[in-house]
Amino acid sequence: MKKLLWAGALLGLSSSLWAAPMPVVASFSVVADLTRQVGGDRVEVSSLVGPNQDAHVFQPTPSDVKKVAGAKVFVVNGLGFEGWINRLSHSANFKGVMVEGTKGVTPRKADEQEEGHDEHGGIDPHAFQDPARVQIYVKNIAAGLAKADPAGASYYQTRAASYTKQLKELDAWAQQQFAKVPLAQRKVLTSHDAFGYLGDRYKVRFLAPQGVSTETEASAKGVAMLINQVKREKVKAVFFENMTDPRLLKQLSSEAGVKIGGKLYSDALSPADGPAATYLTMFRYNVSTIMASFK
Repeated sequence: MKKLLWAGALLGLSSSLWAAPMPVVASFSVVADLTRQVGGDRVEVSSLVGPNQDAHVFQPTPSDVKKVAGAKVFVVNGLGFEGWINRLSHSANFKGVMVEGTKGVTPRKADEQEEGHDEHGGIDPHAFQDPARVQIYVKNIAAGLAKADPAGASYYQTRAASYTKQLKELDAWAQQQFAKVPLAQRKVLTSHDAFGYLGDRYKVRFLAPQGVSTETEASAKGVAMLINQVKREKVKAVFFENMTDPRLLKQLSSEAGVKIGGKLYSDALSPADGPAATYLTMFRYNVSTIMASFK
């Protein structure tokens, strides 16, 4: 009898250990990584928009609708970053927990002079470029996962606390890096205006021919004005982004006489074998790359 009870206990333990992880869908690679960091082994996260892909121009497919329909949790950025979210959720008849990473985040207003700022209602949705704001993302994700999986609530909170500590350390490191450069020299030219939150946090001025969305087209007049501004303000480097066409920046670099400083990761992570496969490595890589251009 004791052997049967022992076997039953082992069977119950093994079944709990081998329980299928909760299916979670994330809108794009950055929030997918944040969700994996918080969810750990209790979740299986799939990202609709993958590494090196542009969420601004993403078009959901029938297979994406199926993924969302089968998910218990759907994690998105919010602030209008994913203009296709409402249509997709409606098509999938999603009944699970929707997590908006930016809920409670104080948004940054897009520059009124930037082209394309109206698409997001004058709001810059790229809040994930500030580690301090990402701590709010993490809190929201932990709460959403716990709502869908109450048994894992303490597990999610523990992992969220550990990851938040890493974000605070990352923020402190970035502050130390940029403090080495005089304010007047902290100027960068990028493909589109994706780094405004990073700029506000660390007092770096980012210039861009496009607005907050890659769907906007830079006008000839706007490009000419930007070239004059780059020359006037003595911007030292131009940076490509991993999910945008580099041809416009090559033109700007040539006509303004500014060197190519490298590639930055803005709205998407790199593949697993790249230098920005997680949020933490992405942010550290971007800061290090920008700092190299200042030197």
